[in-house]
Amino acid sequence: MEADAEAPHYRRLSVLVPVYNERATVGEIVRRMRQVVLPGDLDLEIVVVDDGSTDGTEKILAAIEDSTVMVLRHNANQGKGACIRTALARAHGDLVLIQDADLEYDPEDWPVLLAPMLRGRARVVYGSRYLGARQTSGYLAHLGNRVVSIAADLLYNTNLSDVQTCYKLFDRTVLDGIKIESDRFDFEPEVTAKLLRQGIKIYEVPISYAGRDHDEGRKFVSRDTARALSSLVRYRFSAPGRRS
Repeated sequence: MEADAEAPHYRRLSVLVPVYNERATVGEIVRRMRQVVLPGDLDLEIVVVDDGSTDGTEKILAAIEDSTVMVLRHNANQGKGACIRTALARAHGDLVLIQDADLEYDPEDWPVLLAPMLRGRARVVYGSRYLGARQTSGYLAHLGNRVVSIAADLLYNTNLSDVQTCYKLFDRTVLDGIKIESDRFDFEPEVTAKLLRQGIKIYEVPISYAGRDHDEGRKFVSRDTARALSSLVRYRFSAPGRRS
């Protein structure tokens, strides 16, 4: 897509929010999401999935659910990919964005993500933590993210800087053409691999980032890096992952 004049007219942004034991942050992230001024005439829909929280998160979500915020619940913890499938089945937007509930990613960056999409220059936009301002975090976490991105570049002949970023924005028709199989954090490499296998180009924009350490509640661990690498290899050499 080259000409801005051919940009599609999107009507609604559905923000999918997987939540697991984020009592300290979920209320604040919802407040920040509600304050975002969306460009154009976009409507906002927030779909939160409580993934079997046990720390009181469910009580906070019950208090903030309204006509803008839909809250869905898993009886037991299933993982990020499972949450996204659940949320997507109930979302109505023709644009879909993933948002974590831990305050590492700032909703003020939404307009930056939306800009190339609304101008007709992309159908998928990733917010890269390595192109913009960020708070430094542990070296091993950084190394794991870089290894996954380099592996994706080599396997799929691309040049992505941040495969594992939470901020992924999709034209809904693109996302509907992918069968999401992963239940946990391997959603990130799976969806990236399947997009690239279909020849869909991913547009990256810089975002801000304030990473947490594990003692602050970070849930991504070293074995998730191994799973991500395994997923990239598996989807590279399997049949293309289109929705049946």
